[in-house]
Amino acid sequence: MSVVALSRLSQTNLLDWYDEHKRDLPWRNTNDPWAILLSEILLQQTQVSRGIVYWQRMIETFPTIESMANSHVDKVLKAWEGAGYYSRARRLHALSQLVMLPSSEGGFDGSLPSSHESLLSLPGIGPYTSAAVASIAFGQPFACVDGNIKRVMARQQRVSEPSTKDLQSWADEHLVRQRPGDWNQALMELGATVCTPQKPQCHRCPIQSSCEGKDTPTAYPIPKKTTVKKATLWTCVEFDRQGNPIISQRKPDGLFGGLWGPQLHEGEVPDMKSEQMFVGTVEHKLSHRSLTVHVYMSTRLSSQVGRHPSGVAMSVLDQKIIEIVRKSGHEQTSFGKKDDMAHR
Repeated sequence: MSVVALSRLSQTNLLDWYDEHKRDLPWRNTNDPWAILLSEILLQQTQVSRGIVYWQRMIETFPTIESMANSHVDKVLKAWEGAGYYSRARRLHALSQLVMLPSSEGGFDGSLPSSHESLLSLPGIGPYTSAAVASIAFGQPFACVDGNIKRVMARQQRVSEPSTKDLQSWADEHLVRQRPGDWNQALMELGATVCTPQKPQCHRCPIQSSCEGKDTPTAYPIPKKTTVKKATLWTCVEFDRQGNPIISQRKPDGLFGGLWGPQLHEGEVPDMKSEQMFVGTVEHKLSHRSLTVHVYMSTRLSSQVGRHPSGVAMSVLDQKIIEIVRKSGHEQTSFGKKDDMAHR
């Protein structure tokens, strides 16, 4: 069902509101396309408050595309540690290496491309990120659509389930071509701070007069139902003679791909040996999975050589597992002084 054109929102009101009320975010204080790209990729699945911390860490570690391209992917994963959705970090590393290639080899001679189509050709870059970077970093007239803009559009037009095509058409129609980056950010800022999913502050909205759904704003759009699968895992953490845990790097295409941690096993916990003691249970939620991990620890020292947790990239789940073992107080966990943990 196509969207019926209703009263047109005031572009001037929204841009004036944005100029006065926009949040002071660090990536808004730079024109560096690389810094802007980093922010957009981080914010895909990360709240802004947390995104600031990770963005600052990433930009300090990799101030240029070249610096990331010249680094091993493990260093990128370590800098990304805690931000989640680690495939983003691996694709970002691949993107940096492609950009640094000469154009004769299919690269971009070390400069992030400015066109929408070229950005779309990069690893991990979809329609939203391409339009956002093209408009914000390069001033290209492309309208982007994210969850915040979808909500603003659905309420402005009083549409319960807007299609992807209708969303893009609406965004394209209202784009302020003279200020495309500011306009896209103004719509997103409105959705993030005023036209929120619950308890929208309609009295503060600069485009309230054109909003057809303002009487019942939370009815638009209808939220999608997400199915969360529950999984039971177990692990038995071993230690070497120096008190370091035996951890290994996971395959890139699996759960927590490329990160380090003890082996995780899915299914019911088998009968444990006498030298394996139960230390607790860890609960961890992902976007579509709820994990319960039964954590055991071996009281017998391993002949393998372990690793200090602070030296490798670990998921939050693995950090929780190591932490619960540390808190068990067993003498073998000498590595586990709280200040040494990689949970920063």
